[in-house]
Amino acid sequence: MSFREFLGNSVTVTRLRKSVRTGHFPQALVLAGPKGAGKYTLSLMLAQAVNCLNPTESDGLPDYCGQCHNCERIGAAANLEERVAEAVAAREDMRDADKRETRILIQTHPDVLIVPPDPPQLLIKLGQVRQVIHVAYYRPPVESARSFSIFTSSAFMKEAANSLLKVLEEPPPHTSLILLTENPQELLPTIRSRAVVHRLGPLPATELETLLAERRPELTPQQRTLAARLSEGAVGRALTIDLGVYMASRQDALVILKTALREPDYSLLFRATETYRAGADGQEKTLNLLRAMGSLVEDLLLVLAGSPQLVRNVDLDAELERMAQGLTVDWIDGAARALVQVESGMRRNLLRSLSLDAMAVSLDGR
Repeated sequence: MSFREFLGNSVTVTRLRKSVRTGHFPQALVLAGPKGAGKYTLSLMLAQAVNCLNPTESDGLPDYCGQCHNCERIGAAANLEERVAEAVAAREDMRDADKRETRILIQTHPDVLIVPPDPPQLLIKLGQVRQVIHVAYYRPPVESARSFSIFTSSAFMKEAANSLLKVLEEPPPHTSLILLTENPQELLPTIRSRAVVHRLGPLPATELETLLAERRPELTPQQRTLAARLSEGAVGRALTIDLGVYMASRQDALVILKTALREPDYSLLFRATETYRAGADGQEKTLNLLRAMGSLVEDLLLVLAGSPQLVRNVDLDAELERMAQGLTVDWIDGAARALVQVESGMRRNLLRSLSLDAMAVSLDGR
């Protein structure tokens, strides 16, 4: 790969590549943008460009070869989900005493440390930040010009976020911290003020549909339209979205909403929610359900606001119009809050099926 293959946000990418050329790469950088916008991909590209052993140029700006020892090892972390799964599996094989003290970290190159949210709470924890601080102050780069620590989420535990301030206030000259976030406001103001913030904006749906026609020819035109809308302008999400998984999650989300808005069929509700059990698979399935339900709730708000042309679930236009009849903005607000409460409950290991049942009952809109 090279920067030429990064789609969209050319102004932001150009600005960052210029900082590579001048040698004034930020010591603390926030990359903000929707999930799938390419924040993680771009952060790895920047680490490769700074540390490439055979640097090249494209479009008159620095690029990386993708083939040298540094580029290959940094690029080996590209499949983040796979690397995290490997790290979690390795931790599960440890003794209980060691397991409790071990935090999830990804490192395919000795000078590039990747910090994902630590399961099961999916938060950046104090032990992870302490490791970043140790690397920054006591382990100068050994195989490259600059070391990188990449936080893939802005969901920090409070004490972890506070500890990060130390390295941001007095950063060593040989290291850069990159924080990836969908919403910069989730970060402490003291963190944002000590970092350079760059935003990756969404691509227009029409551009994504054209791209999908090239990259995913197996999709029908209707599926391409749906995928482009659901991705909210994020290239990575559009190219990787599994419409089959989404449709299954959306079907269960519709059961919950219809239970709340119409004459309830609790037997149908219980059959749908009883499959959301404990374990990593259950957690992923529940998150998919909450995201699908979130998209439906947002679409209902758009219908209420008189902007049905902006809905994401374009194949449910008529159904959304029927469901929106009689709804209020207050109900939409309550539904959004309920989704947040269920996701928060997952971090506390509450029983997922009961949480979903309780949410459906609490949203009675009849």
